Amino acid sequence: MNLFFEESGDFKVGTVLSQVGEAFQVELASGKRTKVKVKDVLLQYASPDPAVLQEQARDVAAQIDLDFLWEVAGEEEFGFAELGAEYFGHAPLAHEAAGLILSLHSAPIYFYKKGRGRYKAAPALALKAALAGIEKKKQQAQVQAQYVEQLKEHRLPPSMQPMVLPLLFKPDKNTMEYKALEQACNELHVSAPRLMLAAGAIASPKDLHLSKFLFENFPKGAGFGHAIQAPPMPTGLPLADVAAFSIDDVTTTEIDDAFSVVVQDDGTVQVGIHIAAPGLGIRPDDVIDQVARARMSTVYMPGDKITMLPDEIVAAFTLAEGTTCPALSLYATLDPADWTLLKTETRAERVPIARNLRHNDLDTLVTEETLASGVGNYPHKAELALLWQWAQQLEKGRMKKREAFGLKAEQNNRIDFNFYVENDVVSVVRRKRGAPLDKIVAELMIFANSSWGRLMHEHGVPGIYRSQGGGGGGWAAKMQVRMVTHAAPHQGLGVDQYAWSTSPLRRYTDLVNQWQILACAEHGVAAPLVAPFKPRDANLFAIVSAFDAAYAAYGDFQSTMERYWCLRWLVQEKAKQVDAVVLKDEILRLVDIPLVIKLPGMPPVARGALVKLDILRWDEVDLSIEARLLEIAALPAVPGELDYEEEADGASRPGAMVADEVSVTPDVAELSELACDTVTNLPAAD
Repeated sequence: MNLFFEESGDFKVGTVLSQVGEAFQVELASGKRTKVKVKDVLLQYASPDPAVLQEQARDVAAQIDLDFLWEVAGEEEFGFAELGAEYFGHAPLAHEAAGLILSLHSAPIYFYKKGRGRYKAAPALALKAALAGIEKKKQQAQVQAQYVEQLKEHRLPPSMQPMVLPLLFKPDKNTMEYKALEQACNELHVSAPRLMLAAGAIASPKDLHLSKFLFENFPKGAGFGHAIQAPPMPTGLPLADVAAFSIDDVTTTEIDDAFSVVVQDDGTVQVGIHIAAPGLGIRPDDVIDQVARARMSTVYMPGDKITMLPDEIVAAFTLAEGTTCPALSLYATLDPADWTLLKTETRAERVPIARNLRHNDLDTLVTEETLASGVGNYPHKAELALLWQWAQQLEKGRMKKREAFGLKAEQNNRIDFNFYVENDVVSVVRRKRGAPLDKIVAELMIFANSSWGRLMHEHGVPGIYRSQGGGGGGWAAKMQVRMVTHAAPHQGLGVDQYAWSTSPLRRYTDLVNQWQILACAEHGVAAPLVAPFKPRDANLFAIVSAFDAAYAAYGDFQSTMERYWCLRWLVQEKAKQVDAVVLKDEILRLVDIPLVIKLPGMPPVARGALVKLDILRWDEVDLSIEARLLEIAALPAVPGELDYEEEADGASRPGAMVADEVSVTPDVAELSELACDTVTNLPAAD
């Protein structure tokens, strides 16, 4: 006797060897023996042989018309034998019954299984919907196959054009477009970004990196959507009796800070630090504030930027040459004999801006040598000479403070790099950190941020401070820079408190602090009652958290674009053999550009050694580069090449070094403080 039975959702045939109670010992066609319970047996028959019955059953199942079978089945539940009698017109033979079972089992949209060998025909509407779904899937499969072929031919299907960015950066993996893209990538053995580039969906690797950043951080686009009217200028502000000047890179349009120097009748020197005052026109929670808070900061990249504020607002408050601008001024009265600080005063006023000086024009003219000798002719020469003397005293004071915190003195011979991009041609310019103009701006910005931080603290008004050191845990944890809402030391800078306040056109934290400082300057002891943000204000904590997240994302993007332009520089300069400096172990940095390379298998070489590399290949999509060592050229390296890489914990961190090393931010003072956040032996600034 033979059995046709169900086991683990599959149908099998075998010959009975014995029966014990409610179980059969069965030998399958393969020779394997198994135990089969009586309840799992669907058919018992004498012939044909199991292997023959299996073949005949498959033939029967293939010939059954499911639509006709469904019509024959009716609406009531049935057993397969009952339906077989109706369908075949006679009691089904063994192979017919087995074929019918296979057919019923393989058509779940036609027949619902109700038990062992029992089924019920699906309702007409449900069957119609299921068949329509199957047909739709067939059509989608055909369309998907067409998409795959087009993509493999590097042609983008028109219907996929609006979906390019979501497909690359946040795909719905259930769509046929994604499945087609994934299949095409698998068959071509390429990544989705590379296939999109080959198909022309993304114009270039640069556009790929930019599109990813915008998709993740500016989903509605980098524009402001509609024109935003500048707020009315504040009235009743006194006019400052100064001729102020700014010092910025040639690409700077958001001019936040300017300086003035007046020698008083008693011989003292009054230095004015004048900061653009959008806080006088923008109010918390107004339309412009909502725009600024959504962005948190200007985004910088070589050759371009995405401003925090619309151009109309920037134009209204930037400290442009030849204009008289509303400003928040910090005046320091100094004794030029030893540059002792006699007093400070903060006030809102209108400030005449006489000149916008540019590093690109003055860096070669204003040097330590020319300042010492007095030679040369350039604008505001006398004022710059006085500011230079005070800046040196400010730096000495900070160094003493750093030493009191247990830190070593800063090194001022680090090399910076400025990027300039025009018509997709990049220029990378080396600049020595600590040059006089840099130091003047840096030291005065640190002085202003520290002084205004103290002003808020003394008035009991919260602000957004940057603090370093003094925390628990190990050395690295103690030296981590963090943002807090109360005054706390910044040991890396050598100041008792440090509140970002000097870039309100470019950073939202500075705009917030400006509101708080204005409250202190205008209302004195009543400031805690009128300041927009009160102590332990939950809204202030939310701003700190959101700013941290946005600023980190913007910094990562800036580093990505700087690395991209470094690779473009290699193409542009046809650089095959280049000089590099050893940072640590297998980590090197090119001398001419701030491109960091990891060279596996690098022989032990002292830090600072100059080596020559053969550039083998690089990739602008994944920003990777491969090189091999040609020779160890010299030791030690050029002074200043390594100073930037030593961090608070004494270890190097090349990934962070790239972001800190490269300067595309227009304000050099801005970068100085940014670098000091992670590198404790650097000068710091705004």
